[in-house]
Amino acid sequence: MTEPLLKVRDLNGWYGESHVLHGIDFDVREGEVVTLLGRNGAGKTSTLLAIMGILSKRTGSVVYSGTETIGMEPRHIARQGIALCPEERGIFASLSVEENLMLPPRIADGGLALNRIFDLFPNLHERRRSQGTKLSGGEQQMLAIARILRTGARLLLLDEPTEGLAPVIVQQIGRTIQTLKTEGFTVVLVEQNFRFAASVADRHHVVDQGRVVDMIDGREIDANMDKLHAYLGV
Repeated sequence: MTEPLLKVRDLNGWYGESHVLHGIDFDVREGEVVTLLGRNGAGKTSTLLAIMGILSKRTGSVVYSGTETIGMEPRHIARQGIALCPEERGIFASLSVEENLMLPPRIADGGLALNRIFDLFPNLHERRRSQGTKLSGGEQQMLAIARILRTGARLLLLDEPTEGLAPVIVQQIGRTIQTLKTEGFTVVLVEQNFRFAASVADRHHVVDQGRVVDMIDGREIDANMDKLHAYLGV
């Protein structure tokens, strides 16, 4: 077995004096889609923020592609090839779709060209000259994902990408994630929509009270539904 692309060990994190992560452990192999599942407040988003260095008070180990990142600032972590798509999306309302897409700096070779972005997200091509304020919630989410694909990052941290979206948009985002997987991208997905998560992920890590308490293979979902119901209430 090859070494994991991302190896998280004993990851602890704090907001001020509040200790929110209590020894997170999980691995992600190159080309995998894995989820962090759990109830609200379990520590899923905080885990993504700690990996990205945005949760600055943290201890433990986060090794990406053989490099320890726990002591790095967020901009240096990004240059390693990791990108976060936050739940709040961060679209610049006064800029057009194309202008939003041109903003992120290239951190590595392999950032997707505009024509490839528009192949993945035909809606964005149709709205390429529309301002951020004119986009639907689904279009804003597509733009937020598309923007990090421009950077050259190969590990994508997606925080609640389907929150509040219509089913047809959820399906489109699912197809896009599956396409990105076939092209060699690796995805860590925080998601409340369990059906969506089950449709795209190879493995599921269950987070509870700031710890990973279980790992369930995507092929074993049906056999573990009682356990998942107890964890998540699904």
